[in-house]
Amino acid sequence: MSLVRRCSRTACGRPAVATLTYVYADSTAVLGPLATYAEPHCYDLCAEHSERLTAPRGWEVVRLSDASAPSRPTGDDLEALANAVREAARPHDRAAEAGGTGSGGHVTGETRRGHLRVLRSPEP
Repeated sequence: MSLVRRCSRTACGRPAVATLTYVYADSTAVLGPLATYAEPHCYDLCAEHSERLTAPRGWEVVRLSDASAPSRPTGDDLEALANAVREAARPHDRAAEAGGTGSGGHVTGETRRGHLRVLRSPEP
């Protein structure tokens, strides 16, 4: 069972998304991706607290981004995906062209369009 780590800020129960570490020798606060495991001298922060983070006067804040993390989809990306799913789910008379025929030339209930595939339940 995996427990979700929570924000270290008092009275905040939101899930942590970033880890804050202080480098006292350099007067630097380093905010990076959520650490693999909880460290005793680091602070896990939720999205809101990590965005609003400020450092003491004279300190520098270094924000590290996780280049390996997937970027958030844009509205255009989501709309394109929804349109592709709608198109793939529409019944087509082109099932035979898309490779949806079984032996004997009958349609098997599979429609294929590009890399998307819609499988239909067999009718009773």
